[in-house]
Amino acid sequence: MTLTAGVIAVQGDVSEHATAIETAAARHDTAVEVVTIRDAGLVLDCDLLLIPGGESTTISTLLASEGIDDEIRTHVERDKPVLATCAGLIVLARDAQDGRVDTLGLLDVTVDRNAFGRQADSFQTPLDVAGLDTPFPAVFIRAPAIETVGERATVLAEWNDRIVAARDGPIVATAFHPELTEDARIHELTFFHEG
Repeated sequence: MTLTAGVIAVQGDVSEHATAIETAAARHDTAVEVVTIRDAGLVLDCDLLLIPGGESTTISTLLASEGIDDEIRTHVERDKPVLATCAGLIVLARDAQDGRVDTLGLLDVTVDRNAFGRQADSFQTPLDVAGLDTPFPAVFIRAPAIETVGERATVLAEWNDRIVAARDGPIVATAFHPELTEDARIHELTFFHEG
């Protein structure tokens, strides 16, 4: 069976996420077809969904104007997995603490959108992530942080006392960019974890 992996392609590292999910699937002897999504009508046919980073206000506006937002809600309601990175985390959050971002409210967290500063403050660090045996080489670029985690969500990683990854049902969300490394384990953790 071939899995269909949709990458929301309104902004962000689309090709990098495509490569990462292909690598993760291959490590699990699974065939995957990657579909880039810029319009409504494709999400509901996807087995897996990836929401890259970018600019969260722009992404939330484009998802709503194209009607993709409701399809993402249905995808999650059907308990299909989603990986949301950086701005994707913000867009899925219950509360971005910023009225300019029309969040989808699917991830039971509140977010500090600019927790780690500007582009010039970007960095990479080894990060302990629940479910991974060794640290992950996390790349932070204008990264958000999770301020509070609701009852539904669990913390997967923290850095400098800030929550930077969480799981809520079928959703894994990271403040960092796993697609910018050659390490596909975050994609594996999201889409091929046991239990």
